[in-house]
Amino acid sequence: MTNRALPFIVSSRTGLLPKLAAIGLCCSLWGCNGTDSTAGKNTGAAGSGSAPASDAADLEKFEVNTELQGKVLVDGSSTVFPISEAAASEFAKRYPNVNIPVGSSGTGNGFERFITGQIEVSDASRPIKQDEFLKAKEAGVDFVEVPVAYDGLTIVVHKANTWVDQLTVDELKKIFTEQGMAKNWSDVRAGWPENPIQIFAPGTASGTFDYFKEVVAGKEGELRSDMSTSEDDNVLVTGVSGSPHSIGFFGVAYFEANSDKLKAVPIVNPKTSSAVMPTPANIESGEYSPFSRPLFIYVAASKMGRPDVKRFVQFYVEHAATLAQQTGYVALPQEIYDRALKNIKAKATGTHYLTAEGEKRSGSVMDVFQDANRTSF
Repeated sequence: MTNRALPFIVSSRTGLLPKLAAIGLCCSLWGCNGTDSTAGKNTGAAGSGSAPASDAADLEKFEVNTELQGKVLVDGSSTVFPISEAAASEFAKRYPNVNIPVGSSGTGNGFERFITGQIEVSDASRPIKQDEFLKAKEAGVDFVEVPVAYDGLTIVVHKANTWVDQLTVDELKKIFTEQGMAKNWSDVRAGWPENPIQIFAPGTASGTFDYFKEVVAGKEGELRSDMSTSEDDNVLVTGVSGSPHSIGFFGVAYFEANSDKLKAVPIVNPKTSSAVMPTPANIESGEYSPFSRPLFIYVAASKMGRPDVKRFVQFYVEHAATLAQQTGYVALPQEIYDRALKNIKAKATGTHYLTAEGEKRSGSVMDVFQDANRTSF
């Protein structure tokens, strides 16, 4: 991916985070189907190139509405945080009397707060799990599931690392799992330095941790317990960038924002045996396998009757593609955003990623995010 250090803003929650800055990533364009006066028209298709200036400039064209008031609480995934923070910032320009604090306590913690009614919107870097779904059902917290962007979970090393040219999933298992427990880089591949590996990873409440564990360790395996972990991705960036023999992982936006001091590692696609970088095109096509994934927000159905919640969520989805590009992620196909808006307006609740029997449903977001797959209470 192009070395492009994003500008930053300071957040009291997580420190330095990517600022809205049009970086023109190669992804799908956005279209607006809601009632906001700033809505534009979709003029392109997924993968057709960066958004034209008119689309990006549309976020700067708006009328201020001081009549709408309220407070919408958002928390959850630190990976999704930059997109939600950007959505809240843009929304506040138009609706200054609606307060939208955005937290980043991790996907698991976000779902806990969501299920207990503490927040209206839960950011998630993975779909809701079966146990979370059942807890939500028991608590009577029905929800609308909304995909907002593609992410490429990115494995990073120190900028001065000259030996890691690529990694296979089996080599990742050697490094990150209890079964592998490689102590030195030479334990991973012959000829690599006999220096201890320092590992930095998201905390166990993170959806990124869950996703990585599922891919690398599988259902029966475990990630090693001696890793340095944090729910704050900026702490992980600092750890890897400050340790020449380190390795870590997090969402692609945090790599993009720190590409001047970190290196992204090409990952060997298990099906094609090709080493692939987490570029927008590779993430969108799924070639960056097995670490391409969709990101989500979950909205409490009981709060959708509130004008502040409904308007914010519609605004978020209407502009999600542009916001994804501006924060370092990859836009979803416009059809997904159209389906999501339809579900929001109809309050079509439930998850598309669990069967009625509670089994996990997998596949491309285009295949999974369909009405026929939606499982509700």
